Amino acid sequence: MLQSADTLPRAVLGPNPGLPAAERKERTAELIARAREASGEERDRLLDEVVVLNIGVAHSLAARYRNRGIPLEDLEQVACMALTKVVRAFRPDRGEDLLVFAVPSILGELKRHFRDSSWTVRPPRRLQELRPRISAVREQLANDLGRSPTVAEIAAELDHPVDEVAEAIACADCAKPTSLDETLPSGEGSPLSDRISVAETGFDQAEVVALLAPACRKLKDRDREVIRMRFYEQRTQQEIADALGVTQVQVSRLLARIMRDLRRSIAPREHAAAA
Repeated sequence: MLQSADTLPRAVLGPNPGLPAAERKERTAELIARAREASGEERDRLLDEVVVLNIGVAHSLAARYRNRGIPLEDLEQVACMALTKVVRAFRPDRGEDLLVFAVPSILGELKRHFRDSSWTVRPPRRLQELRPRISAVREQLANDLGRSPTVAEIAAELDHPVDEVAEAIACADCAKPTSLDETLPSGEGSPLSDRISVAETGFDQAEVVALLAPACRKLKDRDREVIRMRFYEQRTQQEIADALGVTQVQVSRLLARIMRDLRRSIAPREHAAAA
């Protein structure tokens, strides 16, 4: 059986020694022709030689996608696996040059690997497929205009809606979101998390106290005592009932009445503040 790229010896997976293209093509065709006439281990050995002979092409194609968030070693393995599949399935009656069929297949496997593996948060496929086109057009327009193109200019060149192009550009962080522990580019040495705003509950509490304090002062002494036990001491209704010598149902009704009185007392203030 034909070996997969990850089971080939390390020396096999190294760079191609640099055989001239014409000689490599001729040798490849010869080995494939011999493999068609062979069987068993002999056929597998000949096809392995074809993989070894063309492994440098697979590595070269993988190198096109280096520094994009996936280790080069992983990309080379994907490319070698794709080459191995093509060699196994190649039929010389469809054409003499193996690479005519191998290169598109290898590139397709690399792109699928990026689509399936490199996104931390996966955007819709239409945006994933649009991003490479945006990169190419952006580079072309930058050369033509002598400056970075705007989103509108990129969208016009691609004949795509501006909103969709902007969304595709914005999803760059989906592949590698910024870490909260990452140091700020300003060089201040503080992580990004230090700049994230935190809700300050003290302001809300102060506002509530300012609003309720006058209303609470108007309550009877017993009502204020119930409010203190329930909301400051966090007692249950049954504990309040035991302290007052009444039933839990009476405490429930008492709290409901106190809440109604407080709402009526602060309602004019709320309307005045809204005005």
